[in-house]
Amino acid sequence: MRGCARSISAGRIMAEVLLALDGVRAGYGDAVVLDGITFEIPNGSSLALLGRNGVGKTTLLLTIMGFTRVSRGIIAWRGRDITRLTPHGRARDGLGWVAQEREIFPSLNVEENLTVAARPGRWTLEAVYNLFPRLKERRASGGNHLSGGEQQMLAIARALMTNPSLLLLDEPLEGLAPIIVEELTAAIRRMTTDEGTALILVEQHAEVALALTEEAIVLERGSIVHRARSHDLLQDQATLDRLIGLRLDDAGRPAAAPGISPP
Repeated sequence: MRGCARSISAGRIMAEVLLALDGVRAGYGDAVVLDGITFEIPNGSSLALLGRNGVGKTTLLLTIMGFTRVSRGIIAWRGRDITRLTPHGRARDGLGWVAQEREIFPSLNVEENLTVAARPGRWTLEAVYNLFPRLKERRASGGNHLSGGEQQMLAIARALMTNPSLLLLDEPLEGLAPIIVEELTAAIRRMTTDEGTALILVEQHAEVALALTEEAIVLERGSIVHRARSHDLLQDQATLDRLIGLRLDDAGRPAAAPGISPP
């Protein structure tokens, strides 16, 4: 674990760090997508993972969950090397993941989706229904009868029911109506601010992600090219335009930075 220890900030107790990546190179088969990835997530913290489309954001989440081939570097969980640990082993140890595809069980109703993989902890049925009242109203509805926004709520709530120590969210707001986006952003803020849930958030709209997190990293061509406090990066529009090139207009719609078209 010598390599992992190098990434831990001086004076920080190792037990405080949930997840640490040190010099990770990963991809699919012989194809390298990520290279030299080094960062850490302390307990209760939140991280925005930003970058243009195709730079490796989803691959990084998949690497953390154990779905890619790691050819170099170390992934550590609570100070233990999990680089070769299976995805289900990582989930059992407290890593939670909500994929872009949501992957709810269409043949089960809402409550069955929530309880099928539930584990003891503070996130109970009552707690997730309090976070997402709409799911309580729809608890007897089949997964395939929910709207896209309701399915996203269910996917997040189901992940919370496993009581993860760290939750990975991959573009949870993509393609949703503004009113649903408001509900979900409020829920995510409550998860992090009120409940202290550690979070890595991938979100297309940088301003939204930065408003919901404490720290941020920006990927470009599979490497980290910028690190900052989320609040500081949110105020640095020139850097956002240069590295990401997408912002919101006054009406909350995607607006391209000068010379850059929206994806």
